[in-house]
Amino acid sequence: MSQLLESEENTPLLKGDVDSDDDAYKSRWRSIRVMYFTMFLSSVGFTIVITSIWPFLQKIDGTADASFLGWVVAAYSLGQMVASPLFGLWSNHRGCREPLVCSIFINVSANIYYSYLNLPASENKYHMLMARVFVGFGAGNVAVVRSYVAGATSLKERTSAMANMSACQALGFILGPALQAGLSVVGETGVSVPIIKLEMNMYTAPALLAACFGVINILLVILVLSREHFVDDHGRQIRSINDISEERVSVPLDGEGDIDQIAVVTSNVLFFIIFFIFAIFETISTPLSMDMFAWTRRQAVLYNGVILACIGFESIFVFIAVKVISQKVGDRPVLLGGLAIIFCGFFLLLPWGNQYPKIQWADIHNNSLPQQVMPAAVLAPNASVEPTGCPAEQVWCLYTPAIHLAQYLTSDFIIGVGFPACNVMSYTLYSKILGPKPQGVYMGWLTASGSGARTLGPVFVSQVYTLLGPRWAFSLICGIVLVAILLLAGMYKRLIAFSVRHGRIEE
Repeated sequence: MSQLLESEENTPLLKGDVDSDDDAYKSRWRSIRVMYFTMFLSSVGFTIVITSIWPFLQKIDGTADASFLGWVVAAYSLGQMVASPLFGLWSNHRGCREPLVCSIFINVSANIYYSYLNLPASENKYHMLMARVFVGFGAGNVAVVRSYVAGATSLKERTSAMANMSACQALGFILGPALQAGLSVVGETGVSVPIIKLEMNMYTAPALLAACFGVINILLVILVLSREHFVDDHGRQIRSINDISEERVSVPLDGEGDIDQIAVVTSNVLFFIIFFIFAIFETISTPLSMDMFAWTRRQAVLYNGVILACIGFESIFVFIAVKVISQKVGDRPVLLGGLAIIFCGFFLLLPWGNQYPKIQWADIHNNSLPQQVMPAAVLAPNASVEPTGCPAEQVWCLYTPAIHLAQYLTSDFIIGVGFPACNVMSYTLYSKILGPKPQGVYMGWLTASGSGARTLGPVFVSQVYTLLGPRWAFSLICGIVLVAILLLAGMYKRLIAFSVRHGRIEE
């Protein structure tokens, strides 16, 4: 068995086991693969609509502005924040099948709701808000997935398994925006299905496809995940649940000992900051590109979908590097390096120079144009084409230098290196700090902290960006990253594995 566990460390990315006569071992890794796939479909379901939310919101409700966009994006994470501890607690007592099936069903229903947002006669923006809340509530199963993978792997297998799971998540991030970009060819008009009152266009088709993925996920969980496995930090079997109504077996003596609650809180704070920063990045990409590069709604959906897909593809190589580097230098240095890289990415986004964005004029007369932006193109109020450029209502557009496309793309590339490293290392460290005890509730709180960040991040950036512009927004983000780096440095020695802390395994 020890040889099998050692061979797992050398398996390629996304391969969780080797040929073995040990049925329990093969069954354990089969169940882990189902969790990998569940994480993959979860990320596809989220990213497949993320780049089209803003133009869809503008289309169905003309009263929605960039500030409300922040609430819509945050709604997903608010629902996930509420649901994660509940699903985590449920999985601790009943196994993972029930909460997974229930959560995915909620997700499927919410995506169908999203597809009918054009039907209400008024207040459509609030219907979108509620649809995103329920989609996020269904995504609370991420806590169950992480808890199960943490409990089903030994300490030596943990980093590799978490990197594999993150790779599956990254594949979802690639496929989601790519599918959204591909479905943009359907156009804003699309095809009507009168019998079910459905308008299938570039905005609703991705949500319907996400609902179909959810149905597939439910079937896999029901048919394949028939057995749940739990091992201690050495890889020894603790319990195997064949019937989720079966009374759970307690953790053996090797799992006894107190958890370092200060390390737990620190890990949650770091996770919050990491996802707060990335939520800002996700939210701001579409309105920023439309303001700075004068892209139309359709161009913004297509181009940002391609960019996010490229970042997801890039992150797979980051996960491969993380698995190798963390084995040599440890998890904490990789996390610290990832934060430093993210700082560089956002610092690069600070506006500079003497070129200004194209101004989108509404009812403001041309004679109010400041002298320094006179060369900018001006769109007449009665133009028949879709207005593009930086809205004059955002006063900072008149005096803030433009962010160049090369600057934007380079920053995307750098952040695409830093975030995956921080992501996988933060919850790998967290699972090791918790040890072999049931982690459902703790993972629920970790997911809730990330969801809280995804709730506050979009609201924060939409308000700051709308009122003060990118210079203030990205300067504040750089300051927040510095706080995270200082916190990690100050608590560095406490962020160690449960078994290492209690002297059962050498660091």
